[in-house]
Amino acid sequence: MVSEHILDSNIRVIAAAMRAGDTSSEALIDEAARRNDAYGAALGAYKLWDPERAQREAHANDELLAAGYDAGALMGMPISMKDLYGVHGMPTFGGSPAELPEKWQDEGPVTEALRRAGPRAKGATAYVTLEPCSHHGKTPPCADALIEAGIARAVVALEDSDPRVAGRGIERLRAAGIPVDVGLCADEARQLNEGFFLKVEQGRPLVTVKLASSLDGNIATHTGDSKWITGPEARRRAHLLRATHDAILVGSNTALSDDPELTCRLPGLAERSPIRIVADGRLRLPLTSRLVATASQVPTWLCTRQGNDPARLDAYRDLGLEVIELPAEGDSPLDVVALMQALGARGVTRLLVEGGGAVIAALLQHDLIDRLVWFRAGLALGGDGVPAIAGLGLERVADAPKFMRTDALVVGADMMECFARNPIPRA
Repeated sequence: MVSEHILDSNIRVIAAAMRAGDTSSEALIDEAARRNDAYGAALGAYKLWDPERAQREAHANDELLAAGYDAGALMGMPISMKDLYGVHGMPTFGGSPAELPEKWQDEGPVTEALRRAGPRAKGATAYVTLEPCSHHGKTPPCADALIEAGIARAVVALEDSDPRVAGRGIERLRAAGIPVDVGLCADEARQLNEGFFLKVEQGRPLVTVKLASSLDGNIATHTGDSKWITGPEARRRAHLLRATHDAILVGSNTALSDDPELTCRLPGLAERSPIRIVADGRLRLPLTSRLVATASQVPTWLCTRQGNDPARLDAYRDLGLEVIELPAEGDSPLDVVALMQALGARGVTRLLVEGGGAVIAALLQHDLIDRLVWFRAGLALGGDGVPAIAGLGLERVADAPKFMRTDALVVGADMMECFARNPIPRA
């Protein structure tokens, strides 16, 4: 399975596929490469008759979807056997129709994949990472589409815990006489769809914190200077993280000190810029900031506490921001638990937090951070620098939030380390 934290390196996907495949797949890989089709190349190298590899390929495809690659490219590939079709669900895109490719908003990705397969879907095996839905929502039931397409078999990694589905999609397929195998590569599918499951089970998104610091854990000097601590390679990798999340959040201090754009500025991925969210309990965000000035171009949400000046709130709305008012929590500028629930209710399943230290500390204190991606540069800023994480008030090391390192990679002159809370709490 391709690491979720290095989704941009489709070369790794192709290389892993080549290692998993045999020499008979080389012509397919070459053709895909000539067409500059990373998605098809990832497919082509797998042994199409190996169900486990096929399921892992479905996960890899979903990760490529998250990175913004064309979702239906596999259907244009010459397929020598007809029992591998990567038919994908929506969770990678957070379940938010606004975040799906425009061509999928009316019909849904499963219908799109089946349309591309055409008559070849009849008699095929569908490999899916999540149980096909059985209810009418913004799109018709995916289970019905698979039945109508005439598939001969379905391999489902995980049942959908959404109470509207919860096994009914599998039952519908079986009732139509279609054999269904459940559980293949379930752990990988759970990890891939963690944001979807957290939203369904806990009402909040998967929260990933991205940090870029010096060796001693600082993100700026004592004067506030922070450009640049990490190198261009690390910054490009951070931009890719933005493209693979539904939304990106910063606190008001970061919005004031950095005046960021919070867009994805990688070639070809500008349209994958996430929803931008500012946690600003006291309405400190300047109306002249870049985030406000570009709110009509990139969706921007301002999350604040209830009871602020209505005229000030209207000024933000008039400039294109969506204002979300949340209940206050004592003297805290914002209740981060209520904030996460509000984002989950709006369809956000993958949230990237880029600071500042106070926001990250508050999320840690409420056990709301699931993953960390930490870029470290080979320099020291000293004890008077600005720490990456604000004070937690800990008295004992034993009480510190604990994470398990899952990946480490040299990126240019910097080091990227990925951590996950272990285990991720379940409902």
